[in-house]
Amino acid sequence: MTKDLNYYLKLPYRIVLHPSPEGGYAAEIPELPGCISQGQTIEEALKMIEDAKLCWLESAIEDGAIIPEPVPEDFSGRLNIRIPKTLHQALAERAKNENTSLNQYILYQLARAIGYSQN
Repeated sequence: MTKDLNYYLKLPYRIVLHPSPEGGYAAEIPELPGCISQGQTIEEALKMIEDAKLCWLESAIEDGAIIPEPVPEDFSGRLNIRIPKTLHQALAERAKNENTSLNQYILYQLARAIGYSQN
């Protein structure tokens, strides 16, 4: 399959919006280095980043550059980390005091720390 402009335009590139210090919003596509735009409103920034993406892709194709494709984010719900033994002990003791499993206690504390709610 030939990867032409239409192929790349249909890929689900991630768009990141940031409030701009000068006012308005900056938008970027992290997978396409330097593909950045801005607008006074979120809607305008999103429109402008689509134009920037088109120009970025056209230029990369013309130059024969390698075009990164978005990596699908597939979250399994599993996370393996290493922590100090003393932290492990402290967490286990707190979980026991709360009459819950260590896994549930850590899940609760992580969600609480970032303000996460499934609702």
